[in-house]
Amino acid sequence: MNLDAFLTSKPLFYDVIDYDRFPRAYAKVRDGLPKPRIIHVVGTNGKGSTGRFLATALHRAGKRVGHYTSPHILRFNERIWINGADISDEALEEAHGKLMALLPEETAEALSYFEYTTLLAMVVFEGCDYVVLEAGLGGEHDATNVFDKTLSLFTPIDFDHAAFLGSTIEEVAGTKLRSMQSVALLGKQKYPEVEQIARAVAEEKGTILYMLEERTTPAIREAAWRMAQKNGLSDYLRDNLLLAMTACELLGYEAREELFDQSALFGRLSRVAPNVTLDVGHNPLAAREIARTYEGKKVTLVYNTYRDKDYREILGILKPLIDHVEIIDVPEGRIADRGDLEAALAELSIPYEPFERVQEKKEYLVFGSFSVAETFIKLYTRLEQSPNALR
Repeated sequence: MNLDAFLTSKPLFYDVIDYDRFPRAYAKVRDGLPKPRIIHVVGTNGKGSTGRFLATALHRAGKRVGHYTSPHILRFNERIWINGADISDEALEEAHGKLMALLPEETAEALSYFEYTTLLAMVVFEGCDYVVLEAGLGGEHDATNVFDKTLSLFTPIDFDHAAFLGSTIEEVAGTKLRSMQSVALLGKQKYPEVEQIARAVAEEKGTILYMLEERTTPAIREAAWRMAQKNGLSDYLRDNLLLAMTACELLGYEAREELFDQSALFGRLSRVAPNVTLDVGHNPLAAREIARTYEGKKVTLVYNTYRDKDYREILGILKPLIDHVEIIDVPEGRIADRGDLEAALAELSIPYEPFERVQEKKEYLVFGSFSVAETFIKLYTRLEQSPNALR
């Protein structure tokens, strides 16, 4: 069975997670997998862009580097990046064959989509000096946490995935921070409790813990500001760049501007058309950063969301910048009930209508999730091929 068919047979999400399944599977294949130096990126927001900034810089510094991120927007290949490019279909199929030869059939079948693709990425990364490994929804119980780590990077931690991570910031932060190992760098945080918990966990585990504010030099701050201005980075992307540059120096490399001069991942406040900006954020922390970026401006919000997200809070945060909402239909089982979403909009006194097409004289922000981004891009591309796509 080829990789696409194999992954299609697996559910993307589970209501109950078996935390022991992946460690058992990893134990069976550990000796057959490569052992690169791993930088583990954990947090609620900013993992993808922080990881890509760092992976690109290390590659430009002459190292062979892999970057594992999730989810993808248009193609699965986006999840596995190596030496400056997404993995090819041929390399994926080759790695799938190698992994299936290592794993007992019943183990491969039992693994979740994310668990299997985590092992697949490690097969692809054979020969890499460094692998930047992005955690999924958690920290200590995440599939990515089984690997020995050279450095743990923590981006901003906020509420998300309450069913699995907890309903208080102490529970969420504890779950994520307990993934730290030998050396850790804590990025800028909204909640002071996160730093307190990080220090306690580090003391318990014997981890060398650095705080971004204490470790970042004036030279790095100035360089990050210049690159943010040049590349049109928002404040939160500049913070992620700062974290990646500081991590680079912790790893023993000079954080030179030419290594980091980039716009990071597509889908983070990306301009996809003259009047359309797309962001794959999907939680209150991301919404606050968007609101800060758009302060004093008005946009048409193209929106939909998963039903397990606190979309009432998200829409409340975004309300000052919303002229009106256009709800985009997303063919995904986890999407919120349309009636519930409309009720939330009505409760917040935010006008709404269905999304049909981009109009030339409006300024649009597409926001909600990777599925919203994927649906919008595919629909927009199809509409652009018709002569009346913009009206």
